Amino acid sequence: MKAVIQAGGRGTRLSAVTKNLIPKPMVQIAGKPLLEWQVEEFRANGVRDIVIIVGYLGNVIKEYFRDGSHFDVRIRYIEELEDEPLGTAGALAYLPPLLGDGGSGEEEDFIFVYADAFFSVDFERMLAFHKEHRSMATLFVHPNSHPFDSDLVVLDGDGRVVRFDAKTNDRSSYDYENIVNAGVFLFHRNICDAVPEPRKLALEKDILQGLLDAGKNVYGYCSTEYVKDVGTPERLAAVACDIAAGIPQKRNLSRPQKAIFLDRDGTLNRYVGLLTKPEQMELEATVIEAVQAINSSEYLAICCTNQPVVARGLCTIEDVEAIHRRLQTLLGHGGAYLDDIIYCPHHPDKGYPGENPKYKIDCNCRKPKTGMIDEMAKKHYIDLQTSWMIGDTTRDIQTAVNAGMHSLLVKTGEAGNDGAYDAVPEQEAKTLLAAVREILQ
Repeated sequence: MKAVIQAGGRGTRLSAVTKNLIPKPMVQIAGKPLLEWQVEEFRANGVRDIVIIVGYLGNVIKEYFRDGSHFDVRIRYIEELEDEPLGTAGALAYLPPLLGDGGSGEEEDFIFVYADAFFSVDFERMLAFHKEHRSMATLFVHPNSHPFDSDLVVLDGDGRVVRFDAKTNDRSSYDYENIVNAGVFLFHRNICDAVPEPRKLALEKDILQGLLDAGKNVYGYCSTEYVKDVGTPERLAAVACDIAAGIPQKRNLSRPQKAIFLDRDGTLNRYVGLLTKPEQMELEATVIEAVQAINSSEYLAICCTNQPVVARGLCTIEDVEAIHRRLQTLLGHGGAYLDDIIYCPHHPDKGYPGENPKYKIDCNCRKPKTGMIDEMAKKHYIDLQTSWMIGDTTRDIQTAVNAGMHSLLVKTGEAGNDGAYDAVPEQEAKTLLAAVREILQ
């Protein structure tokens, strides 16, 4: 399989670091250029045929990597004129001859990445998703800590891209899911047909939007793996710290993951009884700091919540998802994010006025049963024995016991006074932040 690295930009946001003497992809992180980290990651995934698109100060890149033989890869170059940059997609016009003739002996798909992304990704998993959906373009998408100033991707339930929500849009009147395009893609070679001749084009605005308009398959591959933009000095420093802690490699889905499962009502947000409207969503004190701490660790942050309000007919599935968009928006404004959210809409007891009989079932997902935990463990390759459940009820603690996880009772919300089960937590903490600190220490 081949990889293409878009390394032609100027990187003006990093000029304080590069001093305009080196191109952005050659900025040093933990002792070597960012671009070298990318090349090594491709080689670790078995990808040894790499094309680098160069432009501004491209000679620096070419002199460092040459033909790639010293890095045990093959490197070829597409060269843009420094005074005529082609944007993020214009150079795709030059790519077909470097991909081969597309015959039976040639790989139809290739990896495309921006050169300002530091990543550790199991591309075999992403490729399996890409092929399963027969996608023309698959975007690596994930939540990040600054969705308010990021271009968001709107997906349907199957992962198909519905539309793009540009960061320039006024989002003050609506909540949103924190799903961000990370700058890592899998493309079918036919995507190059959209660029018959070299001219300045933006990948998202001109190419991907064009595919959507034409009804082509464009999907978002949601993953918790490590992909971070290092386009500013602050983000560069943060990635360097993560490398020192080994977090990128630990987040790679070739390895089992650790997770902190978080109850919702009374743990993440203030307990108000049966919450049925987004405007009732108010975060508990210290939640922003607590979730930020998880985000900066090797653990995943996953919300796991019973929502019998659906079965009781108090609100719909769409209402619950609107509430969760509100939760993600509030966290995002504070610089925090959840890696995933899963909920159970069922309730086994019948006889409530206005109840929804479709959801009045004895399911396997309602806590303390472990259906939701098991689904997340399979989806994110989670080792439950090294993972935790934090909640404010004995139901949450019993869930941890049933799933073989560690447990921590937080003294907010119902503070363990629900009396539903006799389960005893391994630890207790007054706030979610204190709980997370106990785990991380």
